[in-house]
Amino acid sequence: MRTFVMGDIHGTFKALRQCLKQCNFDYAADCLIQLGDITDGYDEVDRCVDELLTIKNLIAIRGNHDAWFNDFIQTGEHSGHWDQGGKATALSYLRRAGREPVIRESGKGLQVNLSPEDVPAAHRDFFAHQRIYYLDERDNCYVHAGFNRHLPFAGQPDYLYYWDRSLWSEAVAYQAFKNRNRKTIPFQVLTPFNHIFIGHTPTIHWKKDVPMHAAHVINLDTGAGHNGKLTIMDLETLKYWQSDPVKSLYETAYR
Repeated sequence: MRTFVMGDIHGTFKALRQCLKQCNFDYAADCLIQLGDITDGYDEVDRCVDELLTIKNLIAIRGNHDAWFNDFIQTGEHSGHWDQGGKATALSYLRRAGREPVIRESGKGLQVNLSPEDVPAAHRDFFAHQRIYYLDERDNCYVHAGFNRHLPFAGQPDYLYYWDRSLWSEAVAYQAFKNRNRKTIPFQVLTPFNHIFIGHTPTIHWKKDVPMHAAHVINLDTGAGHNGKLTIMDLETLKYWQSDPVKSLYETAYR
C-alpha cells in the first residue's frame, strides 16, 4: 500500500481524476490523505465527493470552505454566505438535484435556493465526519491550514486548524532568513513533527504552482481553486504529480 497526500481540490473533478490517474492510484489498496477544501471554486464539487467516496482508504481533513458547507448542511445557514467560491458549490448540488438555480445578491454575500436535503445523504455524512487533523505513525502531521506552533498541538480551537496561517507565514520567514544566513537555530514547534503537510494558502501567491517546502512544512495548495494546479504527493518519496492548469480544464471559477 502506498500513501498519497493531496492539496485543496475546490471542485476541480477533472483535475482530481488526472492526479489519481497520473500516479496510478489504486482505489482499493492505496491510501489518500486529502487536506481539505473540496468545496468552493469550480462547479463539480458533488462529483469530487463521489470520486473520493470510492477510495477505500481515505483520510479526509476539513478545510475552512468545507466547514462553511457543513454548517449549511447542519443548520441551513451558510457561514460564508456562499461567497468566495460558494456559488460553485451551490450550482453543483442544484444541478444534481435537478433544480433551476436561483441566486441573488444579498447584503452579506449570496442567497441561493439550495436546501440541505438537496445534498445526498452520503455527502452530508462525508462532510460531517471530516477530520480536523491527522497524525501518522511517522510523526507526520496533516492539517488544512496550520496551528499555533508555540502551544501544544492537541487541544487548540478547531477553527485554528483550518484557518490559521501563522505556521506557514512563520516557516516561510524562517526559510528566507536561513537562506540568507546559513547558520540558524532550528524552526521550533512545541509539539515536534517530522513533516507538517498543509494546504489553505495557495503557493501561487509566491508565483509558484508547485509544492513549497519551508522548514519542515510542506504546502500542497498549488492553486486549484484559482488558476493553478491540483497536486498529489507520494508520502514515501515526496515525488508529486499535478493536473493541467485548471483554467485549461474549466471556463469559469466562481471566486
